[in-house]
Parts: sequence; structure tokens; C-alpha cells
Amino acid sequence: MRKIEPHSSSADVVLAPKGASTIAVWDPVVRIFHWTIVTACVLNLFVLEEGETAHRFVGYVVAVMLALRFLWGFVGTRHARFTDFFPTPSRILPYLRDLMRGREPRYVGHNPAGGAMMLLLMLLLASVCLTGWMMGLDAFWGEEWLEEVHGALANSILVLALLHAAAAIIESWRHRENLVLSMVTGRKRA
Repeated sequence: MRKIEPHSSSADVVLAPKGASTIAVWDPVVRIFHWTIVTACVLNLFVLEEGETAHRFVGYVVAVMLALRFLWGFVGTRHARFTDFFPTPSRILPYLRDLMRGREPRYVGHNPAGGAMMLLLMLLLASVCLTGWMMGLDAFWGEEWLEEVHGALANSILVLALLHAAAAIIESWRHRENLVLSMVTGRKRA
């Protein structure tokens, strides 16, 4: 086994078989979650009519996927676990300092900024699911403020998703690897 590009902590060194050109990073649960959420957001933001049955069904799919991903964050594979990427101050501050200097290290899993973005997007998705579900309850039926909160949260997801995609493209260029493809294949260069 040989070491490949460690980042800040020696505990984070990833070992790859000698001569391997790629390593497995994103397991099927992570990849299915990611692309299901992407598809659901595109459908509910741009294709399906708000409040219709299909829109609500897609929202429930998102809620189920979030619950599964949350669980997988504790019992899943190494890079799926929250402990691998939870953005503590001791992780994110040095990363942001290095990023501002143009010397950020390559991470095999999520970098600290990517981990923060993922958690924020998951929180917003959960909030959209909750407010969408609440709008179907008799107690909140027709409440304009709730519809406005739901819409604002959905628009926030759109903005952050675009920022996330732009960051993935920039990081792909800076580290010379296709991060979008790695979320399809589950593999990154060793």
C-alpha cells in the first residue's frame, strides 16, 4: 500500500493499493442520495406544479432520502460518515485560510467547506420538507406566511446548489480531477 495526498491530519491519510489509478470514495448510497436530490430539486423547482400531487410526492421522496442519508452518516462507509467531514472550527478555519491563499489541500472525501455546504443543504432540504408537509395540515391550510417561508427556503436551496456546483467545477479544475464524474462512478484518482 502507498500513501496518497494526505491533508491536514495524519489520521486522514488514505491508502491505495500499489499501482491503483483510482480509489473508491463515494458508495452507492451517497451517490443515489445525491442524484435523487438533484433530480427532485429540478423537478420541484422547474417542472412540477407547486402543491400538486406529483410535487408533494417528490417532496416525500426527498424527506425519505434525507432520513436515510442522515442514518448513513453514522453507519455508512468512511467518507459518508459525518465524522469524516463535519466542519469543526479546527478543520474549516485552516482550510479557508489555505483556500484564500490558493493553496488548499486536496481531500479525497468532502473538504471542510464542502462538508459545511452539504450539511447546510441537508438542513434547508429538511426545512422545505417540513414546511411543505405543514402546508397540507388543516392547522396551516392557506397560511400565506408558511407558503412564503417554503418558497424562500426552496430558492435558498437553488442558490446554494448553484454555488455548490460552481465550487465543484472550480475544485475539479484546481485539483485536476472530475468531481462530477466521481459522484457518478464513486471513484477518484489515487
